[in-house]
Amino acid sequence: MSRTRVHNFAISLDGFGSGEPQSLEAPFGHAGQRLHEWMFATRYWGPDGGEGVDDAFARRFADGFGAEIMGANKFGPPGWQDDPQWRGWWGEDPPFHTPTYVLTHRPRPSMEMEGGTTFHFLEASPVEALEVARAAAGDLDVRIGGGATVVRDFLAAGLVDLMHVVQVPIVLGRGVRLWDGLEGLESDYAVEAVSSPSGVTHLTFTRRPAS
Repeated sequence: MSRTRVHNFAISLDGFGSGEPQSLEAPFGHAGQRLHEWMFATRYWGPDGGEGVDDAFARRFADGFGAEIMGANKFGPPGWQDDPQWRGWWGEDPPFHTPTYVLTHRPRPSMEMEGGTTFHFLEASPVEALEVARAAAGDLDVRIGGGATVVRDFLAAGLVDLMHVVQVPIVLGRGVRLWDGLEGLESDYAVEAVSSPSGVTHLTFTRRPAS
């Protein structure tokens, strides 16, 4: 069976996956791009980047996925549902290259983009959305793309098999926190930590086999 995975999900030292307020001009709120500067400095992101540990982890983002699930706030800024012309942040060739399922209380018709990405809009629970995404992914894995609320919901439902979290050495103080309500989560996973010269720490959570 395909696995459910999270990759390259960056959080601050105090656990926030984004700042606030989110807007068209500031997709990550007051966090700006600080949560992702580690990735922008990699060869995966651009030819002038480095090839160290950050690059090795970043490249796993595209490895072995057949579908993605994301939340409404990852697809667009507040109010995008009222704009029938909104097609996501990424232009006509988004970086997903798979069927991509956007969880929203206001579904709209699917949008076929360039490069193999098709956005589908679902009003569904994590279990229901994962069932649909797995059917589309076939033997490949399903990526839970974020934001923090969606990742947290899938973790709370016990649906994430492998998670890569990047702890970035900044303090945001406010925003959307990943870990709220997940007390004791670590007991369900084998956790490994790898520190990088960039200052970030790569945390890998691998679900323990059921006893």
